[in-house]
Amino acid sequence: MSTQLTLIETSDVEADRIAQENQLIEEALHILDRRLFTRGPGLTSPDTVASYLKLRIAPQDHEVFGVIFLDARHRVLAFEILFHGSIDGASVYPRQVVKRSLAHNAAAAIVVHNHPSGCTEPSLADRALTERLKEALDLIEVRVLDHFIVGEGRPLSLAEHGWL
Repeated sequence: MSTQLTLIETSDVEADRIAQENQLIEEALHILDRRLFTRGPGLTSPDTVASYLKLRIAPQDHEVFGVIFLDARHRVLAFEILFHGSIDGASVYPRQVVKRSLAHNAAAAIVVHNHPSGCTEPSLADRALTERLKEALDLIEVRVLDHFIVGEGRPLSLAEHGWL
């Protein structure tokens, strides 16, 4: 009789252990989902993007160039400043933008740079760079949604002006 009692107690202990393990597995799956699939907010309007970028790069006293990397639903994966320049220019290398886009597994991108002078009017070089980036990113199926220039006042959107 004591052997039968020991088997029943062992079964109860085993059942409790399995229940605890199942709970741990369930919690681990939730953590994994959060780490892999939690994204930033969706960027659905140029005004939202402009406000965000104004706060992030307007204070810079030298030119910087950055990219907002987005998933297929245009949710933010990351924002990175990739290049730093001088007071009136920055060298931008499309190859590096492509590499970072692949690293983030981005489906879309919004490129941005500032003009420390305050003037947001795009130069011919700005518009040519936008085309080069668009062509380079098209090769890896990353869509360039916009190029913002941050300066005095509201950041200028090349897409809103029909230049993209």
